[in-house]
Amino acid sequence: MVSRLKTPTVISCFSVVLGDVAFRQSVRAKSTCRKLNRSLAINQPPRLRARVADSLGLERNVSLASAAIFILGLGEELWKKFLPKYLEALGASAPVIGLFGTAQDFFDAIYQYPGGWLADRVGRRRAFVTLVTAASLGYLIYLFSPSWPFLFLGLALVMTWQSMGSPAIFAVIGDSLPRERRAMGFTVQSILKRVPVVIAPLAGGLLIARFGIVRGIHVSLVITLLLAPVTLLLVRKITLTARGSETTNIRKVWQTFHTVLKRLLISDVIIRTCEGMTGVLTILYVANVLGYNLAIYGTLVAIQMVTSIVVYIPAGRIADRIGRKPFVIATFISFALYPLAVIFASTFALLVLAFVIGGLREIGEPSRKAMIVDFAEEGVRARSVGLYYLVRSLSITPAAAIGGLLWKIAPEVPFVVAGIIGLIGTVVFTLTVEERYAS
Repeated sequence: MVSRLKTPTVISCFSVVLGDVAFRQSVRAKSTCRKLNRSLAINQPPRLRARVADSLGLERNVSLASAAIFILGLGEELWKKFLPKYLEALGASAPVIGLFGTAQDFFDAIYQYPGGWLADRVGRRRAFVTLVTAASLGYLIYLFSPSWPFLFLGLALVMTWQSMGSPAIFAVIGDSLPRERRAMGFTVQSILKRVPVVIAPLAGGLLIARFGIVRGIHVSLVITLLLAPVTLLLVRKITLTARGSETTNIRKVWQTFHTVLKRLLISDVIIRTCEGMTGVLTILYVANVLGYNLAIYGTLVAIQMVTSIVVYIPAGRIADRIGRKPFVIATFISFALYPLAVIFASTFALLVLAFVIGGLREIGEPSRKAMIVDFAEEGVRARSVGLYYLVRSLSITPAAAIGGLLWKIAPEVPFVVAGIIGLIGTVVFTLTVEERYAS
């Protein structure tokens, strides 16, 4: 029953938007989402409510974690895509910006396993509260940084939520949903993570156009700081307890990895090297080489995220039924094609197409994440996810710095190299992971 689930306001509204037509017709205009929730509990047939919640993976704890990602993401995405230009405005060169991307990958690597350990040891809720608080301190450093070196210090704190929180989120979905519903659970979580990327960069680009890059980023950071307490209120309602086991040694956790999980990790490392090589350089290419302003870039990012959102639900539902491998392959192919499409975009229409391809990189992400959780042992689930991402992110740490150095040869060079690496990763996954293990 939805009234027992006490699903957060944001998620209840999301359920309605996704198409609960019968419910919308039975409810007259309500002024707030809280009234909508009351009407949902009273007016909607119990079986229909249960079917909608079941099909979307809207279990209570999954809903709360996803809502937290959504709320804080609204703030972060106002400025996140524009950080390379913010660094540039504070005096950083292209190699320094590449080094910043490498620092992101480095923190993403070293924070993953500690995040999993924290979630297993103290529980999902306490881990989330700690990480949101730490990230808020990072936003403050970003806000008051007088020069670019301070952003590296802020990054060390901001990445606690983005990286250390990831194993806890995976574990919440793995703990709360059965295997056959996990891809759909990751789909809803991924949509709520990407919706802010559609909305916020547009607003962030407009703020920058209105106030300039530095003041525009500052206004965006203030908004993020205001949203952080709301996120804390949501994560404090998560009820999952700590589920740690005696296996605490990293080597022993690695020994629990299924062979298929290790093969997936190898191909994932190659693909993310492709992504990391050009991730922080794409905005520079669009703005500095192609000559488009940052508001246009924000629009392109929104197009990319809308594409991702459109394909998420059908891809997630089909993957749970027929298998995950075809969708992961489609994701990897899109990773390879995206950097090539950007540099071959001779017109704005082709640039839009390039960002659509970039959006298709997410078509198999719920499937890939579900595979990781499927092959992670329950007692060390969060730590297994953390170790997986520790190895992946640490392996790709040099990619952004290498991309920055290749940029000095010619701006197109890192994009071409990235595309070739992406194709290699696609072939590796296709040949090494059997369909029967990806189902």
